[in-house]
Amino acid sequence: MSGRFFEEWKVGDHIRHDLHRTITETDNLLITTLTHNSQPLHLDATAAAASEFGQILVNGILTFGLMIGISVADTTLGVLVANLGYDKIRMPKPVFIGDTLRAETTVTELRPSASRPQAGIVTFTHHMLNQRDELVCEALRTALIQRHPP
Repeated sequence: MSGRFFEEWKVGDHIRHDLHRTITETDNLLITTLTHNSQPLHLDATAAAASEFGQILVNGILTFGLMIGISVADTTLGVLVANLGYDKIRMPKPVFIGDTLRAETTVTELRPSASRPQAGIVTFTHHMLNQRDELVCEALRTALIQRHPP
């Protein structure tokens, strides 16, 4: 287990996750077809070349999912009861095939669970950055986290 129990978090805790990932054409193709997203900007090189971006755009679901996935080992692995929600998802810059992405996480809120005394609620702000340190995705994740066992 590498996640932290509720009591181990403080507002302002910040993590630069070690895992980085270079996005491949196969990554983008798999998530796009798996989710039945027929947007030509993700699948059609000719159509994407004619767009303002001039190339295929990586599906935002991949960017978002990777950001959350990279964070799990350092935040909620082994202590998560449930993810309660994702809010304020933004993608201010595009991601392209060949971009290398990394994630950072900050704890922005902590509160005990009113309905589950054995758990607490942690709000994480996740950021995904590309190899130029440009913000490509951000979101709030609210998670129900186990408290230390008695």
